Amino acid sequence: MRQKLIAANWKMNGSALQVDALIEGLRSKLSNPRFQNSKIVICPSYIHIESVLVKLQGSGLQVGAQDVSSYANGAYTGQISAQMLADIGCKYVIIGHSERRQYCFEDNAVISKKLITSVYFGLTPIFCVGETKSEREQGVTEEVISKQIVSVVEACGVDVFAKATIAYEPIWAIGTGLTATPEQAQAVHAFIRHCLQAYDRELSSKITILYGGSVNAKNASSLFAQQDIDGGLVGGASLNAEEFVQICEAAVNR
Repeated sequence: MRQKLIAANWKMNGSALQVDALIEGLRSKLSNPRFQNSKIVICPSYIHIESVLVKLQGSGLQVGAQDVSSYANGAYTGQISAQMLADIGCKYVIIGHSERRQYCFEDNAVISKKLITSVYFGLTPIFCVGETKSEREQGVTEEVISKQIVSVVEACGVDVFAKATIAYEPIWAIGTGLTATPEQAQAVHAFIRHCLQAYDRELSSKITILYGGSVNAKNASSLFAQQDIDGGLVGGASLNAEEFVQICEAAVNR
């Protein structure tokens, strides 16, 4: 049985005081032994990663970054390398989020480089795939997602997915209040496994696949009850300690 994973993507939010209060609320509830069979990952902004790492020591919660450079090192002003993240204690990194693809113009080639570099330095990538509202309406969801996955396989080899997690994030459901129905989400998650099955049947059955489109306390249980949904990549709802804990509880109860 695949282990449940819940990842909090705080995005560009949180002052030092807000982060302190949020971590205090999460640590007091999520350090409970009943969460030990699930993985819970907090992904703050770069500037708060070290303080969050310190505050979460001994809690069982892990820390990730929201992005990483595609370069291992060098004269790339303002960028943060995978080795730097690993050195300070990060375990996960979000790669290919739709906001990075849209606002920072990251293409599949850049994302593949980030993926392989992160794995090389021991980070577990949370590799995001998903379609826009227009693409879903055109009926090309599977074509879009297949292209995103195949581009990584062609650039890095399928074995890279043995050390990664995939997050399906329908772009039309991110920050919009809209959410794919459990049935819609399950269909895409099953398709992702089908894509990987063509390369490695065992890997496709073992890989963790998260849902990442406006997960909240109300819809988490019905989403996590689906056969191929192994947890969530949580955006706005992760900024509320009480609601994020409820989402984690929904994962534990499945």
